[in-house]
Amino acid sequence: MFKWLQNIWNSEPQTTIILKKEDPMKKFLIIGLGNPGAKYTETRHNIGFKVLDEIASLKEASFETLKLGDVASIKHKGKSVILLKPNTFMNLSGKAIKYYMKQEGIDIENILVITDDLNLPFGTLRMKAKGTDGGHNGLKDTQITLNTPKYPRLRFGISNTFSSGRQVDYVLGEWNKEEQKDLPERLSTTADMALSFTHAGLANTMNQYNGK
Repeated sequence: MFKWLQNIWNSEPQTTIILKKEDPMKKFLIIGLGNPGAKYTETRHNIGFKVLDEIASLKEASFETLKLGDVASIKHKGKSVILLKPNTFMNLSGKAIKYYMKQEGIDIENILVITDDLNLPFGTLRMKAKGTDGGHNGLKDTQITLNTPKYPRLRFGISNTFSSGRQVDYVLGEWNKEEQKDLPERLSTTADMALSFTHAGLANTMNQYNGK
């Protein structure tokens, strides 16, 4: 009798079910760069936030203010996707990105940073697997914090139609009337492109969307 009970006792740990962590290849982090606060909402520099708002709207998701940012969780074609709008201000974007990568167990190849780009015509989209910061403070801090320039990013062109010495005013300025008219379609395409990254992969998404 004692031996029978002992066998049951010894076998108990073997029958304990340990929940597997989600497959890391099915989990993604999409980050939109911008500055928090109502006065920045419609500025060119906040296009990353606008794209994430578009994705959340498509997926009927809402953002919750958590540590270092506003966060929403969605599902897309079998993938789990975290949407992150850092509230650290642009120059410290990397801090929030690194925190949520670690918190959610997301590998660097499964993150996508969405940002504005002065060197591209308005609305032009370009996704890359790596690159320089191009003078963008949000990308610069991300590269320093992650200690690598090798992370996927999606650049949204805002053009460079500003006079000498007016760059800051331009990027922190609001869209002009012509841009406002075309922005909804551009946001929709950019949201589709970002979601494509999570299921079609980087190379296929680049081939389909880059330059559009």
